[in-house]
Amino acid sequence: MINFQCDYVEGAHPQILKALNDTNFVQQPGYGNDEYCARAIQKIKKACNREDIDVHFLVGGTQTNLTVISSILRPHQGVISADEGHINCHETGAIEATGHRVIALPSGDGTITAGQVKEVLENHYNSDIKEHLVQPGMVYISFPTESGTLYSKKQLTDLSQVCREYGVPLFLDGARLGYGLTSPGNDLTLEEIARLCDVFYIGGTKCGALLGEAVVISAENIQKDFRYFMKQRGGLLAKGRLPGIQFDVLLEDNLYFDICKNAVQQALEIRKAFEKKGIAMQGNSFTNQQFPILNDDQLNCLKQNFLYEVWGKADNGHTIVRFCTSWATKKENVDLLIKTIEENL
Repeated sequence: MINFQCDYVEGAHPQILKALNDTNFVQQPGYGNDEYCARAIQKIKKACNREDIDVHFLVGGTQTNLTVISSILRPHQGVISADEGHINCHETGAIEATGHRVIALPSGDGTITAGQVKEVLENHYNSDIKEHLVQPGMVYISFPTESGTLYSKKQLTDLSQVCREYGVPLFLDGARLGYGLTSPGNDLTLEEIARLCDVFYIGGTKCGALLGEAVVISAENIQKDFRYFMKQRGGLLAKGRLPGIQFDVLLEDNLYFDICKNAVQQALEIRKAFEKKGIAMQGNSFTNQQFPILNDDQLNCLKQNFLYEVWGKADNGHTIVRFCTSWATKKENVDLLIKTIEENL
């Protein structure tokens, strides 16, 4: 079976495995105070064109989201998110378990607008009973979204302006950041994300690393004591060198962006094959996630050789499924899927 269920079914890029092996017996300080983390941090600062940012490495997306969010919010505050946001529907109540509410806003494509956020903030602060309500304390978005959609430069700029007008931090979940930045539908740069967001992370787990996410903190007030929060949430690794080595490799010679761009191109080839057969797609994703809407016969045909993720039910007995490419997706597997679509659907 060929697996298109998600973008973390493989291990790590061979260059990372080689680097981990080559450095295995080199003695280094613990807790991220090693030369590999230092090199990776300098590469991230250079890519963001910011020397004043802080960079920290955590293991995975859920740990990163709950650590960042709980470090920012006060006990009476919640986080604004799209109803489709990862923290609202795919993290087992991790944010709520830290004592904070996810304030979910309706979204048709995984994004939220500056207007929606402003309305929530205005309604709260103009309420006569606001001290009886959960106070919106920050905004969470993801890039790409769960639906594979992207925020444009204008959308992110507008969100950033509203957040700064009301003094609430803007946090961007970048678990699939590489796939978003290399999409032909993208008009944002890493430097602009670092300027417009108070904190974001560069995803490694889904983008070629064995594990790891690089948290980038632009806002000075959020930088303070962040390592204490990491430790309290079990994120301050004794062998902190492990994610550092991986990001050091990924950010050398454009590797991170090259492998992500290839995955996006493969996904768009799959999308084109479905569309040529007259099969409708859910949403307008130009990233590594594609969502065809299939009938039962088409599902049964594809499941003979391919694994995909069932996303939800559509009208008229159809099902929305997700086909996801990754940094490691083989061309021959994409070609076989496309051939199956062309000849059998």
